[in-house]
Amino acid sequence: MTRVGVVTFPGSLDDQDAARAVTVMGLEAVPLWHAAHDLEGVDAVILPGGFSYGDYLRCGAIARFSPIMSEIIDAANQGLPVLGICNGFQVLCESHLLPGALIRNDRRTFVCRDQRLEVISRDTVWTCAMGEGQEIDIVLKNGEGRYIADEETLARLEGENQIVFRYSGLNPNGSVNDIAGVTNRRGNVVGLMPHPEHNVEELTGPSLDGRLFFESLASFLSARV
Repeated sequence: MTRVGVVTFPGSLDDQDAARAVTVMGLEAVPLWHAAHDLEGVDAVILPGGFSYGDYLRCGAIARFSPIMSEIIDAANQGLPVLGICNGFQVLCESHLLPGALIRNDRRTFVCRDQRLEVISRDTVWTCAMGEGQEIDIVLKNGEGRYIADEETLARLEGENQIVFRYSGLNPNGSVNDIAGVTNRRGNVVGLMPHPEHNVEELTGPSLDGRLFFESLASFLSARV
């Protein structure tokens, strides 16, 4: 069975939600504590959403120095699939596994809503079961979700197909170019602001579109065997 590690940082809010989503999708959720030095042989890792310790300095800044992140950085550079959700996206940017940074929403308020996303790239581990141009509905909740990057980085992201999602319709936080998610060049590391773990059961979300992320992972891993 595919084993997906779910990291818990001090102050994490959505680690249990992510673990449940993994289980609902028929995969094995493996809890990983931030201070651990062992990934326990997992096939993929999720950095969940929520507020992590040290966010009063800069979102994701302190979490990046957790011992588990050294293991994740090394493994990601070797091809391990990693998905960063919300605060997890911020941690990936702070860890330089993904380009750019996340700052305070342009509205200066916390946003919680059902959000429409456009799939820009299916050329990643986490989106290969989706279609380019497909629109999906995913729960969004953030206060520091505004993605920014310099012009050179933005040009590279556009040119190398590293923008994975854009906000469709309303841009909820002022992210540059409506960017809601990006990937690394290899396509195994993806970060996004919305929360797909809340969209795998009818009780907790407006759609079941979050399942597509886990279906993509399963499809990728089965093809690799």
